[in-house]
Amino acid sequence: MRVNGPLDYILLYAALYAAFGAASPFWPKFFETKALPPQQIGLILAAAMLIRLAAGPLIGVLADLTGSLRLTLATCAIAAAGAATALLWTRAFQLLLLIALVQAAALAPTTSIADALSVNAATPQAGRRAFEYGWVRGSASAAFVAGTLSIGLVITSTDLTPIVWINASLLVLTAATTAWLPPAATRSSSHAAAPVLARLYRLLTIPQFRAVILVSALVYGSHALHDAFAVIRWSNAGIQPWIMSVLWSEAVAAEVVVFVLVGPALLHRIDARGAAAVAAIAGIIRWSIAGVTTSIVTLSILQPLHGLTFALLHLACMRTMAVLVHPSLAATAQTFYAFGSGSVTAILTFLSGMLYAAYGGAAFLWMAILCGIALPLGWFGLAPRTSLR
Repeated sequence: MRVNGPLDYILLYAALYAAFGAASPFWPKFFETKALPPQQIGLILAAAMLIRLAAGPLIGVLADLTGSLRLTLATCAIAAAGAATALLWTRAFQLLLLIALVQAAALAPTTSIADALSVNAATPQAGRRAFEYGWVRGSASAAFVAGTLSIGLVITSTDLTPIVWINASLLVLTAATTAWLPPAATRSSSHAAAPVLARLYRLLTIPQFRAVILVSALVYGSHALHDAFAVIRWSNAGIQPWIMSVLWSEAVAAEVVVFVLVGPALLHRIDARGAAAVAAIAGIIRWSIAGVTTSIVTLSILQPLHGLTFALLHLACMRTMAVLVHPSLAATAQTFYAFGSGSVTAILTFLSGMLYAAYGGAAFLWMAILCGIALPLGWFGLAPRTSLR
């Protein structure tokens, strides 16, 4: 029997996240080359976000019900690749919108199902050695950056078709890598036979799972203002574009370091609830200082805190769900986790415009308050009590 180790999952994540990196930053510009006005581009992007929020949990539940996580992931990746290529052959707004929504629905559960597969595989079980999930997720962040940097070498301001072909090819490769993964152990339990609503109810009645949803939504959501207005704030302060690029890269580099090295060691020493508390404290510090300064030196010290506010918290949430949730509910749990943070981030992104217009840099203090609320929720909420395993 073949023994599956982290390399199998690293290949999966590298292909999937490189596909995202090669295309995600450039979709707005791609739609602009289709002669769409900004209003129509905004409508496509907003509608795609809503579809992702709705489709993720639905497909996640379906994957658990059928016990076919690998097949569901592969099917979604192939469908998204097909939709991406279909974008090349039309310029009509209605068709572009329809295809973009199909692509968004197909992509919605991919990362969550990948996490369901890898977290379950990384959890120690009888007769099987564990590996660090952080190694796998760190490779994803590195692959995203590699995809973004690589695509910049082959596109021009007027020809963005390479992003479609590279994105589609990597998604097809993602589907192919699922063949190397072992089947998810989801159908051998009585959990799998329970009605859908009963399964969801049982999952949502676990206090720690609700805490994971709330804490992740608050801390991840606190990044919304930064993601939307940090570059604008830095640019208005006279910071040069290349320096802004370095600052942004610092955050991604810190994310990789925490996923691969720092995070697993911290989790071993302070457990998941301690890690969640550290992430919330880091958010309080990061946003409180970011709201009152645009000093390049200070920002260069703050940006690596992203490794704690995102990567460490994600590892803590994955560790909690690995212990908490039975494999028959893994995809459902992961997609609801993504839905919680995604919906709150979308709302806060919308509110960020009003907050920044009203308060300027001081609006970051509202993001610090969100992390302050998350701090006790993480410390007390993630204390072990109930498990579905």
